[in-house]
Amino acid sequence: MDDDDGELRNPFPSPPSHYTKYTAHNLALLALYNERLPHHPNPVQHQVLSDQTDVPDWPLTQLEKPRIDWILEEPDAHYDVFGDRWFVKDKIPSLAELGGTQLYPEDPSVDRRPALLSILRSLLVTYSSLMSSVLAPPPTLSATEPPEWQGHVEWITVLAQNLMAAANDLRPVQARGNLELMMRRQLELKREETKALHTKCNVLEAKLKDLRASAQLVSNFSSARGTVDAVMTAASSVPSDATSVQQEEVLRWSEEIG
Repeated sequence: MDDDDGELRNPFPSPPSHYTKYTAHNLALLALYNERLPHHPNPVQHQVLSDQTDVPDWPLTQLEKPRIDWILEEPDAHYDVFGDRWFVKDKIPSLAELGGTQLYPEDPSVDRRPALLSILRSLLVTYSSLMSSVLAPPPTLSATEPPEWQGHVEWITVLAQNLMAAANDLRPVQARGNLELMMRRQLELKREETKALHTKCNVLEAKLKDLRASAQLVSNFSSARGTVDAVMTAASSVPSDATSVQQEEVLRWSEEIG
């Protein structure tokens, strides 16, 4: 009972029980069997693989992959999985193929807007007629014809089915348009991020340029100051009568450099 409850709570169906047969050993035996079969007189599996161990009792041909080319050769290529039928080429059936009354062109290359506008106008007119028939007095007991409102409701149902079917046919176009808009928005965001990075790099480059200029100025000032100190030291060693003149020249020269 617990296993049944667990199976019911599982949102996905369990895999088929024969999935355990797809082991590396069994697949190797299958490849060896297919290789020896054309050259062996007896197609019995155990005789073809008599020199092998752990040969299963069930046919190894069950492990063969399905022939996709055979499926594609069919006019309506399909396959069955867990009791459901799936078509290889997914196609949305039209309203006419589903048994309904289709009032717009089936060919998607034909412009459907005039037909859809006519359907919409017919829907509005029929709805107005339905309101009038609902306000009409009820039929007598001897009346055998169906009430007028019943025909209006049936026609409104047909018109609504055509509008919904035409809208469903445009779902792929809508999805493609949404995808294009999303990709364009992502491209715009990438361009904006790239532009912001370039702007930041330009700002940093300007700051580095200013720092280099400041460092060069400090270096030049330090070298000039060292030169002044050397000149002053040399001037101190000259006779006293020329010291004042040389000091004045050195100070004038340092002011010109500064």
